[in-house]
Amino acid sequence: MQSSGRLILVCGLPGSGKTTLARALESKLRAIRFSPDDWLDALSINLYREDVRGKMEALQWKLAQDLLVLGLTVIIEWGTWARSERDMLRLRARALGAAVELHSLVAPVDLLFERLQRRGRESPPIERDALIQWAEIFQAPTVEEMALFDDPLVADLSRPD
Repeated sequence: MQSSGRLILVCGLPGSGKTTLARALESKLRAIRFSPDDWLDALSINLYREDVRGKMEALQWKLAQDLLVLGLTVIIEWGTWARSERDMLRLRARALGAAVELHSLVAPVDLLFERLQRRGRESPPIERDALIQWAEIFQAPTVEEMALFDDPLVADLSRPD
């Protein structure tokens, strides 16, 4: 199957800047961005409903694959905390003939918590203890894993076209 599509994974914990980066890439690359938080918000569904989030991500992934086959650029802004999840997305996109890039955003828990408090978007608010637990679960991409992905189309978003 031939495709000139591109899958962009934006990986990181809450408050790491995933949405900011994903929106900038979406605009710069004229891409389609999939964020379960946006869809859950639009439907007035609690962001912590993991059962619904899982179904939402499955639907978004089905649509993303259809768009990749059409040669479009798709951004997945799910956090993708686990290496196995990133591997599955990369391998499936490659099987469709798409390039795949990974952007990993990492910051100390104190900074993440400060950002989350400042933005005040989550209801109920994310507690520091939960963020600490998530940081322990999060599998940050290694240098070896990053080497499995294609070079980003946009290296520096702060530079003008």
